[in-house]
Amino acid sequence: MKTIAVLGSTGSIGRQALDVAAFHNWRVDALAASKSVKTAEEQIRRFSPRFFAMADERAARDLKIAVADTATAVYGGYDAVCALPGITPADTVINSIVGRAGLKPTLAVIAAGKKLALANKETLVCAGDAVTARAREKKVPILPVDSEHSAIFQCLRAGRKNEVKKLILTASGGPFYGRKKEELYDMTTKEALKHPTWQMGAKITVDSASMMNKGFEVIEAMHLFDMKKEEIGVLVHRQSIVHSMVEFIDGTVIAQMSLPDMRDAIQYALTYPRRAECPIAPLCLEKIGALTFTLPDNDAFPLLPYALEVSRRGGTWGACLNGANEGAVALFLAGKIPFGRLCEIVIDVTEKTAHGGEATVEEIVEAGDAAARRAAQT
Repeated sequence: MKTIAVLGSTGSIGRQALDVAAFHNWRVDALAASKSVKTAEEQIRRFSPRFFAMADERAARDLKIAVADTATAVYGGYDAVCALPGITPADTVINSIVGRAGLKPTLAVIAAGKKLALANKETLVCAGDAVTARAREKKVPILPVDSEHSAIFQCLRAGRKNEVKKLILTASGGPFYGRKKEELYDMTTKEALKHPTWQMGAKITVDSASMMNKGFEVIEAMHLFDMKKEEIGVLVHRQSIVHSMVEFIDGTVIAQMSLPDMRDAIQYALTYPRRAECPIAPLCLEKIGALTFTLPDNDAFPLLPYALEVSRRGGTWGACLNGANEGAVALFLAGKIPFGRLCEIVIDVTEKTAHGGEATVEEIVEAGDAAARRAAQT
């Protein structure tokens, strides 16, 4: 029986990963979350994991009391979350922790020699070179969980690496598709969270609205698939049926299609190289009708081209971009700034805090934290 561990188990991806585990009757040995005690207790009672690490220590104490009648050992603190991959016998660890907090747990999974199913894109945005180098050294496979990268991963099986001409990431366009730059400045949190096709957490939904999420995904694809920025394109595909494509040197384009349901991509990362039945509805193209594709509006959504420019710079630029974005998104979600100000803060803070050249993982983490703090104080 497959045994898994899920970091970020109470978030959107974590909950869907557990749905997949339940569907296949896989063993869930360890879970980790931030501070949602109610959801954590429900997961413990449903899956009976041996370990549960809660990053918030007060929440960990509350959870320990709530599940005192179970056999699950509850640990508190961020260090406990990072230690979890080293103590679980799970063969695969899903890292779906949101934001830069996912970097150290990713490194812990690699250090433990576990198969890594990665849903934390910030890991590769902040420290892609260091992470992929350590994974190669430890012979740890990094299996993508994001729907776009899973799609590319699947499409690449149609040819050899030297036959690939271009990767094409698709984007839904978010809730503000078609709006002009001057219309977007005063958009509110409520408007930004109305995603047209995906049900996601608040932070990633805002990133989709700003197109920053797609910029992050291009950087992630560069590291996952060893491609240059110039070899990766982005198309807006409103229906979210084609999750991404690969163009080969003979002009053939291979696409991966399914309904917008993350359980498909999650399951493929866990069953690779095999496929299995999945608890999602089948795709009926006759019901979908038309599939459309357009280029993104870089004037209205400047964070996408800015992220692509940052991808060239190395050093702490990726970490500062991510940190600045986390800080600005937190302000926006709190209703303290309008949407247009979010974009301005991200660019301004990144420019003022980042530097190129060689950087250790510790320097990358520190730079990202400093950028996030600076953005939050703007």
